[in-house]
Amino acid sequence: TWTTVCAADAIVPHTGVCALVDGRHVAVFRLGEDRFFAIDNVDPKSGASVLARGLMGSLGERIVVASPLYKNHFDLSTGECLEAPEHSVDVHAVRIEDGRVLVALN
Repeated sequence: TWTTVCAADAIVPHTGVCALVDGRHVAVFRLGEDRFFAIDNVDPKSGASVLARGLMGSLGERIVVASPLYKNHFDLSTGECLEAPEHSVDVHAVRIEDGRVLVALN
């Protein structure tokens, strides 16, 4: 099931937003003009819903977001936590349709 989150233009490039999708906190990130990613928004180490506020960047070939609390890096394609794989998060399908961001939970 696809859920509309927001207009694609509402997400500033290289930032994220949070959304409640079917009762689940999801972080949606925009890289550049046309690449979007969706992962769980809850930082597994703290339990706080903050990953959408993290800084996006890259570590080698990986596009990541750094948690604003503990600075752990989460791969936006796989959800893997690079410092502590046991704290990895789920990734979700995201697509753009008619200028809107849609997310389907994993």
